[in-house]
Amino acid sequence: MSKTTTAEDRIPGDMTREQLLDRIVRVDHAGEYGAVRIYQGQMAVMGKGVHAKTLRHMLDQEIVHRDHFEKLIADRQGRPTLLQPFWHVAGFALGAGTALLGEKAAMACTVAVEEAIDEHYADQAEKLGDDEADLRATIEQFRAEELEHRDHGYANGAEQAPGYPLLHGAIKSGTKLAIWLSERI
Repeated sequence: MSKTTTAEDRIPGDMTREQLLDRIVRVDHAGEYGAVRIYQGQMAVMGKGVHAKTLRHMLDQEIVHRDHFEKLIADRQGRPTLLQPFWHVAGFALGAGTALLGEKAAMACTVAVEEAIDEHYADQAEKLGDDEADLRATIEQFRAEELEHRDHGYANGAEQAPGYPLLHGAIKSGTKLAIWLSERI
């Protein structure tokens, strides 16, 4: 952590360092799990189209991210979010649903999700100190890859999706809610 909080400094409701780290690993695993399911849903609809190679690349990166956080959960004796069965269905439905709306809507989904993740990862990296340099470096590396995904979305017409402002806002807000819930449940 950037500042070591002692028991005397904490007020009721403040997390311990261990609780914060457990929360970070749990929510990041949930997010990467959900991202895998989103791209799997998009691949189910668009897997043979012009964006197949780009979607496969992004899916492959998300699988690496998910697997890394699964290992961290085991190594740190944490637990995944209890909402994982919900994210399994919701992620696929979001990916397939936006792909069914069209390629540009699928790209708008990617932009919205990855923007929320960028903000989330930036906040986490700021909270981690030198004692968690490896975790911070992982988060920063994965953040850079998420921004690459966002840029693919923009380059492939995300902003041209019908109802883009509404679609983008709804998905980004939903992603932030999923983050908040996965941190706590």
